[in-house]
Formats: sequence, structure tokens, C-alpha cells
Amino acid sequence: MPISPMDEFLAHQTCETFDHVFTSDRNFYDRYYFNMHPSSDELFLITGMGQYPNLGTTDAFVSVSHGDTIYVVRASRELGIDRMQSTVGPFGFEVLEGLKKVRIYCEPNEWGLAFDLTFDGTVPAIEEPRTFQRYPHGRVHMDTSRYSQVGGWSGQLEVAGQSYTVTPDKWKGARDHSWGVRAIGEPEPPGIRVKGASSGFGGFFHTWLPIQIEDGSLYKLFAEEDQDGNRNVEESAHVKSFADGGEIRNMGSPRFHFDYISGTRELKGARVELEDADGQPLEIQCTPLRTVYLAAGSGYIPNPDWSHGMYQGELKVEGKTFDVSTPEARAALGPLYETLSRYELSTGEVGYGLLENLVVGTYRPHGFNDPGAVAP
Repeated sequence: MPISPMDEFLAHQTCETFDHVFTSDRNFYDRYYFNMHPSSDELFLITGMGQYPNLGTTDAFVSVSHGDTIYVVRASRELGIDRMQSTVGPFGFEVLEGLKKVRIYCEPNEWGLAFDLTFDGTVPAIEEPRTFQRYPHGRVHMDTSRYSQVGGWSGQLEVAGQSYTVTPDKWKGARDHSWGVRAIGEPEPPGIRVKGASSGFGGFFHTWLPIQIEDGSLYKLFAEEDQDGNRNVEESAHVKSFADGGEIRNMGSPRFHFDYISGTRELKGARVELEDADGQPLEIQCTPLRTVYLAAGSGYIPNPDWSHGMYQGELKVEGKTFDVSTPEARAALGPLYETLSRYELSTGEVGYGLLENLVVGTYRPHGFNDPGAVAP
């Protein structure tokens, strides 16, 4: 149990040093996620960094949807004992003000995708309900905590031969920090899970909508359900901006009405119904603008050559491009869709932000009656 700089802080939660976490589960992770957009359909950027203490690895990526192409730079290295070392190849993360302001960067590289950006939260960071799932045979499949926040971005971005000066009046986005147990790394033998999959078990619906309104406030909707639509976790809140006091007000349970692109599980449009914090009906119309397909090299969807936590050696850095100009190319890049959307609220408010959509396996409420079903 070697000591590291993090052990200097009065923050220990177990009798171990900070290079060891509370569980030996191989799937323990700790990850940052960020997205950024110019309040239009011009481009959508997603980047993140994760540590996997029980796999001995850390990795980072950036994925930008620009034109008809997804541009990706990704990096992985051995973690070592110093978990305060938040750099991976050209990537770095720096806390400037806890729960308020952070800096992220990707140094110039041979693939022409680089940035130096500062996120400044416009609302308080909000802790989400804990997510817990257990397989029927007993093993914990998911046990995670997460907080999230929306804000404005400033700095510089270079992608696809173009340079952008990023200013917070136009460039917005969301970030989250999650940790706990979730499948990562090289694939494990399925074992008894094969039996569950063949019987239809394992259907999973997830959606997350951090809607940033023009005044800087946040409408935040989050839900996860099983294959029959039984809701396991949800969040529905209106968070006022720091300038307006930062109050967090709970809203009613959201009802999601999704319209999928034929032959896929990707959204063509969406509508949400709920009651606002005063108990009055609220309807939100969602218009998709641009999608980052996280199966395109980010690591969120495991591929044979890259997955979050997969060992790549002492250090590996590479760039990739993915053509998304055709329906066939896009259909091959599910099932996790990060869709920048424009939101119109029945209050007259307008906002932008992510509509995260993941439907895995059987999900009967939307007509996916077997694991391979897609929209007609």
C-alpha cells in the first residue's frame, strides 16, 4: 500500500491508502464527463477521463461531431499509485474551484484536434440518485454515484482544420463526475448471464436530459427503467442559476414519448410531460440537432481494440475518424446516443443541451420486444 500525494489530505474513507479503493471489484471506476456546443447544430464535443484502480489503468478521449465526421483522439496509460495525476498523454484535467470551475485540455497533436477550455458552472452541482442494479444470480452489476452541472465554456478549440474562440455567452454544456461499479475493461466470460439474456432479462432504458435555459438555469430529467418499464431511479428538478440564488426545486415524474428513426433505436424526436415545481403541467418538445455516437471510438461502448479500462500498455495515444454521412454508417454506431437538442418548453422558455438515450436489450414499452428489435 504505497502512499501518494492524495494521502496528505484528511479525507481517508477506509484504512487503506488512497491507491486502494473500498472494493476489489474489477469494475470499480471514477470518471469525468463533459460536453460542449455553440447553441447551434454546428458541432458537438464530448470528452472524458477515467481511472480504474483495480485494473491499473487510466484513459481519456475527445469525440467531436463536425460535418459528416466524428473526430476522435484517445489515450491510455498505466495508472500507477498517484491518483491525483489527472493527465493521460495530451489530455489533462484541473480543478480551479471545487464544484464550480474546471480546466480541461488536449495538447496539439498530429490529428489536429486540440483544445484548452475552462468550464464555469452557472448552477450548483446537483447530486443524482444512486443507481443500483443486481443480476438475478446475485452479483452487483451497477452501483454508482454521480453529480452533474451545467455552465458556460471559454477558451480555444481546433477541429477539422478550423479554429474556434470559445466564449460563455454562446458556448454551453454539461459535465458530470461519476464513480462506483459499472462494467469496464476487457470482456469477462458471460457465465450464467447467457441464461438471463436468452430469457429476455437485461432490458435497460436510460435517459438523461440536462436542459440549460437562456437565463443559465437548469431543467434536469433523469430516468432508468427495466425491460417492462418499471422505473428503478429518476430525478426531476429545476435548478436556478447562481445569480438567482441556486435553489433546487423538485418537479413531478417525467413521462417520455420517444420517436425513433426507422431501423434503429436513435431518436428522431421526443416529447416530455411532467408537472413543474408548482404542480402545474409542463411539456417539453425536443428537437435533435447533432449526435455524437459514443460507439465511435470513445470507449463507452466496448470494441475489440478499445474500451474504458482496457489495458493498452504503458502509454498509447491515437486518433480516429468515423464517417457518419449515411444512415447505414450511423445505424452501426448505437446503442448509446449523445444527442444535442433544442428544447422548447410550454412556459415559452427555450434551451439547449444533451438528450442521452440508451435502450439495451428488450424494452417492451417502446415496442422492442426482443433484444434485437429496432423501430419499424
